[in-house]
Amino acid sequence: MAGLAMAASGVSQALSTHEGLRRVAPVVAAAAPARGVCLARRVCVQAIAEPVTKRDRTIEECEADVVAGNAPAAPAVPAKAKAPEGTPKISPLVMPARPRRNRRSPALRAAFQETTVSPANFILPLFVHEGEQNAPIGAMPGCQRLGWRHGLIDEVYKARDVGVNSVVLFPKVPDGLKTSCGSEAFNPDGLVPRCIRLLKDKFPDLVIYTDVALDPYSSDGHDGIVREDGVIMNDETVHQLCKQAVAQAQAGADVVSPSDMMDGRVGAIRNALDLAGYQDVSIMAYTAKYASAFYGPFREALDSNPRFGDKKTYQMNPANYREALIETRMDEAEGADILMVKPAMPYLDVIRLLRDNTSLPISAYQVSGEYSMIRAAAAAGMLDEKKAILESLLSIRRAGADVILTYFAIEAAQYLCAERF
Repeated sequence: MAGLAMAASGVSQALSTHEGLRRVAPVVAAAAPARGVCLARRVCVQAIAEPVTKRDRTIEECEADVVAGNAPAAPAVPAKAKAPEGTPKISPLVMPARPRRNRRSPALRAAFQETTVSPANFILPLFVHEGEQNAPIGAMPGCQRLGWRHGLIDEVYKARDVGVNSVVLFPKVPDGLKTSCGSEAFNPDGLVPRCIRLLKDKFPDLVIYTDVALDPYSSDGHDGIVREDGVIMNDETVHQLCKQAVAQAQAGADVVSPSDMMDGRVGAIRNALDLAGYQDVSIMAYTAKYASAFYGPFREALDSNPRFGDKKTYQMNPANYREALIETRMDEAEGADILMVKPAMPYLDVIRLLRDNTSLPISAYQVSGEYSMIRAAAAAGMLDEKKAILESLLSIRRAGADVILTYFAIEAAQYLCAERF
C-alpha cells in the first residue's frame, strides 16, 4: 500500500511539472532516504495528446477561422538564395523540360534511380589450396589463397554476415597432380569436391558455383588437352569436362560453370549431368569470354599460366562484338541456365548485347585485372576506393548483368549495408 501511495504521489507531481512530453522541472523524492542510500531523482512522464486549450477547439471552429481569413501563422516562405557577386543578369532559358529537376535532392534521386546493387547480386570468387594457412596473393592486394579447412570457412562466414550467399571456387592444384590430360579435375576426393562437401556441411543453403576447365589441372596450363603440334583438342577436352562437372555435382555443387570455351561443351555437360541424375544442377556458361590482358593476376593466384602460346584459338577476339551472339545462341540452345560475359567493365557493350538478345540471366565477371587496377589507383591516392568500387559494380549492373562475380563482394556489401542505416 505504501508503494502505491508513493507511485500516486509521483504521478500527481509529474502532471503538474510536464506539458505533453516536455519536462518542466525535476521531481525529487520528498521522503528522507535510508542510511547509506543516495537521494534519487525520480522523473515521471505522462503523454498528453494536446494541451487542453487546443484540444477543446473543434474542426469546424478551426475551419471557420480559416474561412473568415484568420488562418493560423505558418513559417514564412524561404528567401531565395542569392547568386554570387559577378553573376550575369540574364533572362531564363525557355525550356519546358529540365532534367535537373529530378536530381535536385537526395530523396528525388533515390526515388528515380533506375539501377540498384545489393549483396544478393554478388558471387564471391574464392581461391583455395591444400595448405593449412592462408597465403596472400601479391598481384591481388587483399586476396588470399585460403586454406581449405579453416580459411575457406572463415571467409564464407564473413560473406554471409553481409548478405553474400554465393561463392565460386578456384583451386590451386599441386604441381605433382597436374597432367597433360588434367585427370585430377574429376577426382571425387580432389580439392574442389572436398571444399564443396565441407561448405555444404557448414552452410547447407550456400549457393556454390564451380569452375569447369582443365587449366588448373593441366601441366600445359591450357583449358584443354594439347596435341603435340600445340593444337587444343576440342571434343576430347569436352569429354574430360563432362566428367569434371559430374564429379562437382556429386559433391554438392549448385551451379557448374564451364569457362573453357570449347565448342559444344554446354550441351554435352547438360546431357552428362542429366544422365547422372543431376537434372537440378544449373550451368552458368562462360558465353563471351575474351582473350583478355586483364586475367594476369588470376593466373598468378592459381599458378596456371600457359606453358607456351596463348589462348586465342578458343577464347574470343577482343575486337569482336557480333560473334558474342553466335556463342549466346549456341549456349542457350544447348541448355545453359546463365550466360556470362568476361571481363566486365571493358565489355559493358557486350553485356548489353546479351541482355537485349536473351531472356536468360546474365552474369559478368569483374576480373582480377579490374580489381587490381582499382586497388593500385586507390593506394596511390588517385581514386576514392569506396566510390570507385561501388560505381564500377553499378555500371556493370546498369549494362544488364543480373549477378556479378567480384573480389570486392564482401567489401562492397559492407559499404551497401552501412548506407542502409
